[in-house]
Amino acid sequence: MDTKHCAVDGWAEAIPAPGPHNTATFDLTVRPANADTLPDDAPDTVVSCTSTAAGIVHELLHGIQPGDLLRVTGTLLQPPTPGAPGRLTVDALEVLDTALIPALGEMVLDRYGDYVVIFDADTDTVPVFTAQGQWVGLAANPDTIATLIDIHERVHGGDA
Repeated sequence: MDTKHCAVDGWAEAIPAPGPHNTATFDLTVRPANADTLPDDAPDTVVSCTSTAAGIVHELLHGIQPGDLLRVTGTLLQPPTPGAPGRLTVDALEVLDTALIPALGEMVLDRYGDYVVIFDADTDTVPVFTAQGQWVGLAANPDTIATLIDIHERVHGGDA
C-alpha cells in the first residue's frame, strides 16, 4: 500500500461518528483545484478520515457540523481498488469556515428566561428546553408553556 503525508481541504459530509477505541471517523468531500473546468456532474472525491488524537476526536464529535470547511493533515493511505475512497489518518485539524445554520422556514425559536421554545406553524404543540438543551416537555399549545415551565421548576428546584 502506498502512503503519503499530506494536507487536504474539504467539507465534512455528515456529523463525525465515534469509532472504536476513542476514535472518530468522518467523510471529507474534496473538490479538485481545477473544479471550475470540470463538468457540473463530475463526482467529488470523498476521503474517509479517522483520528485517534484526543483533542481532535473531541473537536470532531462536539464541534464539527455537516458543511464545515476543514483542513486535515495526516497520512493518506491510497485505496486498494480504483474508485474506493482513500483513507486519511488525521494528525491535525483546522476549521477553515463553518457551515451556515439552515433557516427554519416556518419555525421560530424564542426565549422564556432560562428556557427555549420552538414555535412551528404546522402544529399547536410547543417543544420546551432549558437554555442548556435539557428536554423539559411538550406544551399542548402556546398558552400552556408557562404552566410546563412552572412544573419543571418545582420538580427540579428552579434549576433550568
